[in-house]
Amino acid sequence: MRFSLQREVLLKPLAQVVNVVERRHTLPVLANLLVRIQNGQLALTGTDLEVEMVARTAVEDAQDGETTIPARKFFEIVRALPDGSRVTVSQSGDKVTVQAGRSRFSLASLPANDFPSLDEVDATEQVSVPEASLKELLERTAFAMAQQDVRYYLNGLLFDLRDDVLRCVATDGHRLALCEAALEAGHGGKRQIIVPRKGVQELQRLLEGGDRQIELELGKGHIRIKRDDVTFTSKLIDGKFPDYEAVIPIGADREVKIDREVLRAALQRASILSNEKYRGVRVEVTPNLLKISAHNPEQEEAQEDVEAETSVDSLAIGFNVTYLLEALSALRDEYVVMQLRDANSSALVRGAGSQHARHVVMPLRL
Repeated sequence: MRFSLQREVLLKPLAQVVNVVERRHTLPVLANLLVRIQNGQLALTGTDLEVEMVARTAVEDAQDGETTIPARKFFEIVRALPDGSRVTVSQSGDKVTVQAGRSRFSLASLPANDFPSLDEVDATEQVSVPEASLKELLERTAFAMAQQDVRYYLNGLLFDLRDDVLRCVATDGHRLALCEAALEAGHGGKRQIIVPRKGVQELQRLLEGGDRQIELELGKGHIRIKRDDVTFTSKLIDGKFPDYEAVIPIGADREVKIDREVLRAALQRASILSNEKYRGVRVEVTPNLLKISAHNPEQEEAQEDVEAETSVDSLAIGFNVTYLLEALSALRDEYVVMQLRDANSSALVRGAGSQHARHVVMPLRL
């Protein structure tokens, strides 16, 4: 096996796959990348047995073959080489040589036959979605996933496919983030799958935005996402996601319309003096005014008054300020609407001009 490439051309697919490789692993071969040359195309594969990423690029001056190379070392070497240098990789026996200019590195390799591959995906549903739409869905929801929750099905992101809409939903039991995007008419499928946290994070790194179409293949136990230069596969979490629609407040008819950036800045300032453990802020709504206050065990206090469009006469409700700030950061509209019912009910936060991204934040007893 042998190939030669410009450093920058090789670095892009390498960077895409190297993050999938875990630093701690049970099998030595999992620390390596599978490097395959076939018909003038280089394919680099990294996996941790849960997530698999295959990145491809065209090569000239190549001999077909395959081997595995230590992932981190190979990536660090290529990254450290000077811009514009030409990298030649060749294999002889169980050693792989990486050459560029006057630099030469000899790396130990393992047989390609030892490299595990994820099962084939028997796609029960296939969806085509613009890359920018999928990127936005993840950006607006992924932050609300649980981390190492015993309710394992919360440690991932729900892809809810219904007729001509793809919804992404995440919740950690204290807040919920939902965003949806329209699909091409006539999709007509109905399916719910939960993609694990690592799969979601790798996808976020991978997606670049733009109008090109991404193919989603949903199988029984896997999701596969195809782009012209990359194929990404992730196992799914085997569990049932809670009925999230039951959590979205109904009858929250007391609305507050407010400048998103002004509210975010006020909450940020108030949070400085909030209790480090509970992160609580008190939000008091009166006609055309939102009062935000926070205090801590040292008897210090912060107060912020923010103008708002509202006719609510008097309502005080406590929130975890981090949850509110993250919800506001995930929205894009200039103005946001907070829909409230009473001091013991969750608040719904959404953009003033749209319903396709919604955030639910549970109240906090202060």
